[in-house]
Amino acid sequence: MAVRVRLRIRCLKSGREVVTSALVNSGFEAETPQLLIPRRLATELNLWPPPEEAVLIEVGTAGGPVRNYLIPNVAEVYVETQDRTVGPVKCDIMISSYEYEVLISDKLGGELGIVILDLRGKWRFSDEDKVRETEPPQYWF
Repeated sequence: MAVRVRLRIRCLKSGREVVTSALVNSGFEAETPQLLIPRRLATELNLWPPPEEAVLIEVGTAGGPVRNYLIPNVAEVYVETQDRTVGPVKCDIMISSYEYEVLISDKLGGELGIVILDLRGKWRFSDEDKVRETEPPQYWF
């Protein structure tokens, strides 16, 4: 099991919003707060086809290098739980043609105050002691 949180994504370009679960991935290292989203979700946010400010970049993955579109500062994200909302945090969006789940980068997870307590699905916000449970996965096929 892994740590997933309920995330509200608001596209600043289109104004569209989507609520989905997102995997907190400390192996997704980034210089800026980034959210990797599947292409189907990019379509829902009106980010596919990629806007003119998108840059095609090559990133390393466990399966080898892949090319994704990166759109700088195009979204605000919020973590939503039953008793509180944290955010907004402005972030870049990376669009993947291979991944089917939303991934939160290390930098974005830190900005949202997410602290992983147990890799079997336990987490908390950095300013609290309450232990929280992982959300179920949501896949964007």
